[in-house]
Amino acid sequence: MANILLYTSLFLIWIMLFYHMFLMQGGYLHSIHYRKTADKWLNGAMNLPTVSILIPAHNEEVVIEKTIEAMLSLQYPENKLEVIIINDNSSDRTGEIADHYARKHSFIHVVHTRPPHAGKGKSGALNQGLKVSSGEVIVVYDADNTPEPEALKSLALGLKNDPKAGAVVGKFRVINAETNLLTRLINIETLTFQWLAQAGRWFWFKMSTIPGTNFAIRRSILEELGGWDEKALSEDTELSFRVYNLGYHIRFFPAAITWEQEPETIRVWWKQRTRWARGNEYVILKYILSFHKLERKKIVIDLVYFLFTYLLFFGGVIVSHTLFVTNLFFDLNLSGGLVSYLLLVLGFLLFVTEVTLALSFEKKQLTIKNFFIILFMYFTYSQLWIILVVYATYLETKRVLFNQEVTWYKTQRFKQDTSEKRSAS
Repeated sequence: MANILLYTSLFLIWIMLFYHMFLMQGGYLHSIHYRKTADKWLNGAMNLPTVSILIPAHNEEVVIEKTIEAMLSLQYPENKLEVIIINDNSSDRTGEIADHYARKHSFIHVVHTRPPHAGKGKSGALNQGLKVSSGEVIVVYDADNTPEPEALKSLALGLKNDPKAGAVVGKFRVINAETNLLTRLINIETLTFQWLAQAGRWFWFKMSTIPGTNFAIRRSILEELGGWDEKALSEDTELSFRVYNLGYHIRFFPAAITWEQEPETIRVWWKQRTRWARGNEYVILKYILSFHKLERKKIVIDLVYFLFTYLLFFGGVIVSHTLFVTNLFFDLNLSGGLVSYLLLVLGFLLFVTEVTLALSFEKKQLTIKNFFIILFMYFTYSQLWIILVVYATYLETKRVLFNQEVTWYKTQRFKQDTSEKRSAS
């Protein structure tokens, strides 16, 4: 029995590793080709659509001013732009700061939400903002984001030049990457995710996941879908599946760049990532149960990917780890022996190779320091993710079994020195 569990777990792990190798090839090819497309669109004749930027903000006084200042620096015609800040039942100065800018700039508007339909999560705030918006294109930025001046134009041109794209997703960079070891690990994680999972899936399958920020979506699509799912903790992933189901693809366009703040303490990271994991497990369950109703069966590509990532792959890692540790104290008669250990070593080397390649796609990121952080990452940060997913699965199972109400956790922000942004680029 132990041998069957061992070989099954190793099979699941290596299926995922080989798939990531395949995705990384696509990510590399996309990193080469997208620049030609970006230059062509940005230098060509422009007939830009009207855009509404939605910025959900709940107790964001620490970061909201810099985000609004970034909106003022966007290279986009003011007569085709409106910025809507949704002050979602904040108890700090978020609303006051937003109102100050709205009085000075006619294209900035503030929506103040109040109970009982307020402060319950990002999806609800976005739906409130969507109601008062008017743009042909809806763009979302989190309250801690500082997009680069041409980011909005790149997103809008992506939709304008690609009629099959229901949404266009940009790239995000970590503004506080150099703050401490945790933010350095997160920086490496986010770059790997974008060039492997996002760029790779786009290149091979014309699929990528809508993130929580720095994306543009057609207004007509949101209206057809009825806005965001307010029960979803990962509203971005859930929305992606519904966009696929309408027959659109989601373009990953790294020319649109924003800088965002990441957690600087393990406590904040744990709460944020637990919400992400629970949210993605909600999406997996929702679409597995309703798969027979889906019109576009291509969705199965991403559904299987998320299923493997959060359940089968992590499950395989947990089982293999447990068997190897147990075998140190009790003889389980494992027949794999040297081969199993060799596969584990090869898996580690493959992990290092993939992450190193991802960093090589970004200027000044493939450094000696980051290489050693990658080695450290495998044995610490990556293993911590396993514990987190187990915990998130427990919470989500309990929520489903006892029909508990979804509780939204708003990520804590930290005061930031904008000079950190340029040091990380």
